[in-house]
Amino acid sequence: MYSLCNVLFVLTALGCTAGSSSNKTTNDTGLGHDSAVLYNGIRLPDEWPPRHIDAKSDEPMPVPYLENPPSVIPINVGRQLFVDDFLVESTTLRRIYHQPEAYQGNPVFTPSTDLELHRTNGGEGAHEAVCYLGTGGVFYDPQESLIKMWYTAGWRGPLALATSPDGFSWTRPSLNANGENVVLLPGDEEPGAGRDNSVYLDVAAKEVSERYKFLAQRYGAGQNHTLHTSEDGLNWSRGIETGLASDYCTFFYNPFRNIWVHSIKRNGPRGRARDYAESPTFMHPDIYDSSVYWVNADRLDEPDPQVGDAPQLYMLHGIAYESILLGMFQIHLGPHNNVCEKGLFPKITELKLGFSRDGFHWHRPVREPFIKASRKEGAWDRAYLHSTTGICLVMGDRLYFPYNGYSGISPTGWKGMYTGASIGIMTLRRDGFASMEAGAEAGTNGGTLTTRPLLFSGKQMFVNVDCPNGTLRVELLDANGAPIPGFSKDDCLPISTDKTLCAVRWKNGANLSSLANKPVRFRFYLSNGNLYSFWVSPFDSGASLGYVAAGGPGFSKNIDLEGAAAYF
Repeated sequence: MYSLCNVLFVLTALGCTAGSSSNKTTNDTGLGHDSAVLYNGIRLPDEWPPRHIDAKSDEPMPVPYLENPPSVIPINVGRQLFVDDFLVESTTLRRIYHQPEAYQGNPVFTPSTDLELHRTNGGEGAHEAVCYLGTGGVFYDPQESLIKMWYTAGWRGPLALATSPDGFSWTRPSLNANGENVVLLPGDEEPGAGRDNSVYLDVAAKEVSERYKFLAQRYGAGQNHTLHTSEDGLNWSRGIETGLASDYCTFFYNPFRNIWVHSIKRNGPRGRARDYAESPTFMHPDIYDSSVYWVNADRLDEPDPQVGDAPQLYMLHGIAYESILLGMFQIHLGPHNNVCEKGLFPKITELKLGFSRDGFHWHRPVREPFIKASRKEGAWDRAYLHSTTGICLVMGDRLYFPYNGYSGISPTGWKGMYTGASIGIMTLRRDGFASMEAGAEAGTNGGTLTTRPLLFSGKQMFVNVDCPNGTLRVELLDANGAPIPGFSKDDCLPISTDKTLCAVRWKNGANLSSLANKPVRFRFYLSNGNLYSFWVSPFDSGASLGYVAAGGPGFSKNIDLEGAAAYF
């Protein structure tokens, strides 16, 4: 365990503190940004946020840093993932994108209280049996060693809290005289609940009173939203208005630039889409007024063949994971609300992944759903899938993805578009979004991957690799592409294992401290296996100093300071 002071000292010494540039400029929104080099060598353009994205176009979003990567890439922050070619100069390995596995006990959280089972009549029809992440928030609280889930109890019902030690078994704590787990009731009172909201546990908050952040869509205020803070996640400050937007707005913290990002839902020329706004402070009044068009579904998002409607972007969540921003795109496939209301079944939304290294431009290499609607009548996850603020938890060597699904039918047999909502868990290997693979067809010699020139300040190299029936060796190359003595392929002790945290060692017993702050290339020799990530840590524990999404057991902060000690 490391104290925060020690960690800040190490981060500063490594040059990997977020938003480390001191060269500030101000754009026409009045908000400052770092215009110099980011933690990973990417330079932001002078115009920020970018305004060049055409809302009428259905072309995939351009990703400038993949078209023109930095000549030297610092890797001091987090595990280095192979979700794109940012780090890769050349390779004979094959990139594989992986799918999560459904927990066999799904759903893990179902309607059971009177509030959740109760039939609610409103302008959107009558619905019952609803535990709704819309979007709520799921985070690990290190102060209480519990996973906390904020959700809506019943359709348009109160904001409620549930807790869990493991993500699978949940408790509804008693929070009022009636023994209910209600945090906020719906209505016009401050700050209100019952509509779409977003809750964020900010474990790095400088002020205790702002440890929890809350975005609420307001009743009786048109399409206004309000921002609130809280010390305990139960009692909230009086809100400030954000400005006008549609429903399902959300937000996240970008620690690489020390800013709060608002993912704002607006209807554009191609239907539902997202605007972008940012601020160095969360409680920024009228933040939506400074937004720019951001992203929508595009031509690579295929329509549902049974529906035929053009896909739209219903919601976009973001979270810092290791050395990247992870995006969860909720893609709307239809049918139109009027069709679903008449047919008494939920509309189809599915969850897809995106990755960003500059905080604005999204690389979306896979258009197959990461979490797919079953489309089966009576199934708990038939349709209308939602992710949550926080996206995923880091649970030892696995990632847990909470998500919401609708069946369209309640235990009483009542049917409705927004009836029958429960919550499940998908799991994935840690760093398991993509791997570089040397399959059996590659032969005993396998293949190689050579990185671009990289710069690090740590000393001990680690990998996340699955090759129990193969081998992995690593060598380091100098500026001329020659193996560095003592760190060649032949000097590397072969690795044949399946571990998400495994140290790389050389015969001379030396660590990499002699190569610190010198541009080097890494060359990986892999046979019959998959390489998921690598990193160079200042600690023998393997602590990556990367970000851990919504947190998890063993992590004291929102960054990995513990390494192997956070495994269980």
